[in-house]
Amino acid sequence: MNTADANVDQQSAPLPPVRVPSAASRPDLATILGLILSFALIISAIFADQSNANFINIPSVLIVILGTITATCVAYSLSELKDSLPVIGTAFSGPVRDFSGLAKSMLDITTVGRKQGVLALSAYENQTKNEPFLNYALKLVVDGYNPDDIKRILQQDIDLEEERRKRAASVLRRASEVAPAMGLIGTLVGLVKMLADLDDPGSIGPAMALALLTTFYGAIMGTVVLGPLAAKVEKNAQDEVIMKTMTLKTCLSIVSQENPRNLEMMLNSLLPASQRIRYFD
Repeated sequence: MNTADANVDQQSAPLPPVRVPSAASRPDLATILGLILSFALIISAIFADQSNANFINIPSVLIVILGTITATCVAYSLSELKDSLPVIGTAFSGPVRDFSGLAKSMLDITTVGRKQGVLALSAYENQTKNEPFLNYALKLVVDGYNPDDIKRILQQDIDLEEERRKRAASVLRRASEVAPAMGLIGTLVGLVKMLADLDDPGSIGPAMALALLTTFYGAIMGTVVLGPLAAKVEKNAQDEVIMKTMTLKTCLSIVSQENPRNLEMMLNSLLPASQRIRYFD
């Protein structure tokens, strides 16, 4: 058998299956349980001892919630706020990725591309639909784009997505700063009303307690809700950038026909120590 016939047989051979881990959205139990338990602790502290204190005041709630929303809106455009809402939603339900499994899948694809050529990777179009960015990137490779174009196109996508997610996190960060301030404003309003009625000593205690409730609501909203949500959005943004950077390095390795062992080291450099893989023994 001559060399040409051997190449034909190699290209016609069935390709090994590649399992790309699903990145379907799932409820983020850490976020949901964290919020529930935080409020449970606060409520338990409120009702732990018998007291005549009333911790519910609708005007104070409205000042903190509506005031935080409106003050935050001043800092951003409507389009920025609209784009941020889906990203903020990922703090409660978002894709949970198996980075180790994803790295192994990328090495499987790279090995096939090196042995049988980039055109063979078109057979994996259906198997990579779990990760749209990986699917799109492999199409660029199969379509014959050069490494510089692939890097430019994919890096631009990574940068735009990172900026979008950072903006959503900044919205929450801004709101977490505004909430305690709105609580303080509500308290000052209550104190002014209290001082205006100093001729009635019996009303001073209840009025003071009512004024402090607004600060209480603002502290809870900023510290318990908005601040942690901003941190979760930032963490999800980092995960998204890691996944897309892994995809970028994989595509460049395939096009450049590099040794897959080099790609393994590059992928492991992006992953935490607990998720690094040993593909080649």
